[in-house]
Amino acid sequence: MPPHAAPAAHQGRRAGRSARPPAELLYEPSEGRPTLVPVDDQRPPAIQGTLDDLGTPLSQTTFVIVDLETTGTRADGAGITEIGAVKVRGGEVLGEFGTLVDPGVPIPPFITLLTGITQAMVAPAPRIEAVLPGFLEFAGLDRPGTALVAHNAPFDVGFLKAACAAHDRPWPHTVVIDTVPLARRLVTRDEVPNHKLGTLAGFFRVPDQPTHRALDDARATVGVLHGLLERLGSFGIDTLEELRGFRAAPTATQRRKRGLADDLPNAPGVYVFEDAKGDALYVGKSGDLRKRAKSYFTASETRGRVREMLALAERITPIVCGTGLEAEVRELRLIAERTPPYNRRSRNPDRKTWLKLTAERFPRLSLVRAVRDDGVPYLGPFNSARDAELAREALLHAFPLRQCTHRFTATTEVRACVLAELGRCNAPCEGRETEAEYAAHTEAAGTAFTGDPSPVVRAVTAQIRTLSAALRFEEAAVHRDRLAAFLKAAIRVQRLSALAALPHLVAARRAANGWELCVVRHGRLAGSGLMAPGADPHAYLRALVATAETVGPGHGPTPRARAEEMECVLRWLDTPGTRLVELDGDWTCPTNGAEKHREMADWQREPSGARK
Repeated sequence: MPPHAAPAAHQGRRAGRSARPPAELLYEPSEGRPTLVPVDDQRPPAIQGTLDDLGTPLSQTTFVIVDLETTGTRADGAGITEIGAVKVRGGEVLGEFGTLVDPGVPIPPFITLLTGITQAMVAPAPRIEAVLPGFLEFAGLDRPGTALVAHNAPFDVGFLKAACAAHDRPWPHTVVIDTVPLARRLVTRDEVPNHKLGTLAGFFRVPDQPTHRALDDARATVGVLHGLLERLGSFGIDTLEELRGFRAAPTATQRRKRGLADDLPNAPGVYVFEDAKGDALYVGKSGDLRKRAKSYFTASETRGRVREMLALAERITPIVCGTGLEAEVRELRLIAERTPPYNRRSRNPDRKTWLKLTAERFPRLSLVRAVRDDGVPYLGPFNSARDAELAREALLHAFPLRQCTHRFTATTEVRACVLAELGRCNAPCEGRETEAEYAAHTEAAGTAFTGDPSPVVRAVTAQIRTLSAALRFEEAAVHRDRLAAFLKAAIRVQRLSALAALPHLVAARRAANGWELCVVRHGRLAGSGLMAPGADPHAYLRALVATAETVGPGHGPTPRARAEEMECVLRWLDTPGTRLVELDGDWTCPTNGAEKHREMADWQREPSGARK
């Protein structure tokens, strides 16, 4: 069984280092060894996404401004009489959509007085079920970089959603911008008496004034939107994502320190906010260092702790990385090394909990903080001591291991505890079980750690069925949580151990601007780089391998890197399109290992133990 759900290229049992890579990078198993063969240049490349969403510039965002006329104010009782929409991008109108709609209900006289739309006007018009497909196609709200805009958006969007639901059409997942609250933040009451569409259209001198007809009002909203977007420029808002998060003006500190990000490169990597003494305050990663750092000084950044950090920051140090994986790993290493106070994960980065079988005459399950070279199996690391306790309870349910802390010698005499009377321990302390008989239990428990966990699964699931049949669901849920905690840890330790056992691995993945190559040794990222199109892959690979960090073997599942770093590497290797280039040693997990029971490991539970 492969160590993780990898592409077909990862399925080989054993491979040695390849001698000479040709022009392109593609792993193909050939007689048990990896071979590099040409790749068809016509095949569309697998593009790697950036580390975080860099945002859609407002100048490239497609805004669909919509306005509705209706027979009333409630979507559950009124109907739509007219739809008007204007599509704009970069200040240019791309198209307009306008139609009357037969609402299927009478139009109240005061609505006719307000809008001028009469019953006779809508009588020959299509019903909403005939209009919706054309409107949704025109709007294209599912396309990336598109936003729906309306003045008092909950009203218009509410009617459109209700119409889609009534006619079995899914409402597209789209960004909605409401110009009313946006105007309240950007246009003060000293400038306008209210924030009605007509008032704002007059203030911004919009040529198309609202008339309570859908298309006219949509055109007026376009002018108001452009006026508001001009004002947003002074707040440093230049992407759609920043516009969505805009709540208030940036603080004086944010405005004063905006220049800290000016000299940062537009390149992927890691950034470090530092105070006047050079101490790290916060470490982050991004696909565009300059753009990401600038976002901290805009109104979209409203987190209290971040604004507090900015008040202390005096410089931003960039670390440019060749690949996204390198940036992710460097971030983890810097946080662990410098423990910046404003990174949550920097709190006790090394205080992980492990579960092990102790090295003594009658071994027991013990929770520890570190892995030692003592030759015993370890399970973990767990994210919390509570998860480790749950996993231990699952193991103790399957195997009658002692839970006392006595240190036995040949002359030790200890009376059995109550667990022996309950049948949960065979009392080796009183000689009821020989050392050899007890060793069989510890060997089975160790195998559940590193190999087949089926005995634990069978024992705990049988108890869950028994309790459920007796309608004791709360107790059954406790055993479910124990089993899930154990299996998650077993899957984790088996995957980590498989990667840690490899002395050398080189993998490649096609990116937008070349090939990303990474060298991994005993689970540690030893080197990475981006090979530009047209470069000699033989020379590049040789240079990368020669300059990669030398990493020797160690003990335990995480001998040369933290578990978080190794899991970053595994995620990168799991990504479709990743190819193995060189591989020394066996890369396998047990055939009947914990991965076989992943569905049980994914059973939902809350970390606090509260039932949903």
